[in-house]
Amino acid sequence: MTLDDRAGRRLLERQRGVISRSQALDLGLTDSGLRHRLQPGGRWQVLLPGVYLTVTGQPTVLQQHMAALLYSGPASAITGPAALLSWGMTGIRARYVDVLVPARCERVSPQFVRVHRTRRMPAQIAYDRAIGYVLAARAVADTVRGLTDLGAVRAVVAGAVQQRITRVELLAAEVPAGPVSGTAAFRAVLAEVAAGIRSAPEGDLRRLIITAGLPVPLFNCTLRLNGAFLATPDAYWPQHGVVVEVDSWQWHSGPDAWAQTLARHNRLEAAGLRVLHFSPRQIRTEPANVLNQIAAALAHGRPAPGIAAQAAA
Repeated sequence: MTLDDRAGRRLLERQRGVISRSQALDLGLTDSGLRHRLQPGGRWQVLLPGVYLTVTGQPTVLQQHMAALLYSGPASAITGPAALLSWGMTGIRARYVDVLVPARCERVSPQFVRVHRTRRMPAQIAYDRAIGYVLAARAVADTVRGLTDLGAVRAVVAGAVQQRITRVELLAAEVPAGPVSGTAAFRAVLAEVAAGIRSAPEGDLRRLIITAGLPVPLFNCTLRLNGAFLATPDAYWPQHGVVVEVDSWQWHSGPDAWAQTLARHNRLEAAGLRVLHFSPRQIRTEPANVLNQIAAALAHGRPAPGIAAQAAA
């Protein structure tokens, strides 16, 4: 059996052209043949200790993921930002490939790989060919565990829920299942997300409102006017008929997006609601001004007739 026969070709296809030393030897490659392929100018290159890429050029992200798993061992699985990217999450970067291994494993963390020993290996692993990823909720929990900055945790947790990468109840189940230490920010943000928060700026707004002692609104609830869909505002006070929208440049930077924002504003105002707009920067740098405007609107507000609100799922 050789690398050129059917079994060898199938293995390299499943593993995206990445192979371990033991696999190559099992397929009939000799030590001298391996050295020949890995010599300067050869067809192969070393990605990690004992793990090789069988083509020239820069490895792809998926080839790095495969190499990380071959290095870490057959029971390993990719977690953290790299796993979230595999689940399709945007707005996140993976500087390393984080790999879970059983607690008994004594692998060190080389180059672009970070090895995490755990007594709680995931019961379920999702595979993309031969690459195994933890489920999205576990990847979120592993990404934010140990982080203390609420903004960074919000970006991951709220982002994953907003993008429908995972669900709040699955994230909540991860908290008691893992270590308690390093989860304070995770728990705080989960409470926000359970209340309807779907972005970091909305989290800043909620925290500002609660700290100031203002009535807490519904976040991202669905509004219907006489049974017909009206809008899903960022924050809504039903007893006061007040809406607050957090207008991020990211979502309002083009003419089409701006036209949609104006149309949405006009629909809400026509339905009898008072609509206030704040940028994420204003919430961070002008908190007193933001609070004063909200407080004034609430003081003069009243319920709008015909509007029903359904809390965020």
